[in-house]
Amino acid sequence: MPTIVVDVMPKSELLDPQGKAVSGAFARLGVSGFSDVRIGKRFELKVDGEVTDEILAEAKKLADDVLSNSVIEDVVGIEVVE
Repeated sequence: MPTIVVDVMPKSELLDPQGKAVSGAFARLGVSGFSDVRIGKRFELKVDGEVTDEILAEAKKLADDVLSNSVIEDVVGIEVVE
């Protein structure tokens, strides 16, 4: 059963409090080599049958209209995983 994966991230110009908290935890744990952490969302949409252009277009519309808040988030990826 194919799956459409949608990745959503906060807009780069906005503060990401969860990412800041993880970044601070890395510093306290002595982890180095990472300058920034941003935390997003991943949605997995199981598809009944074949992934057609129409199904992919519907997933894109859902990603833009329902799964993300366009004021504060960007849809950064939509891919089909078999």
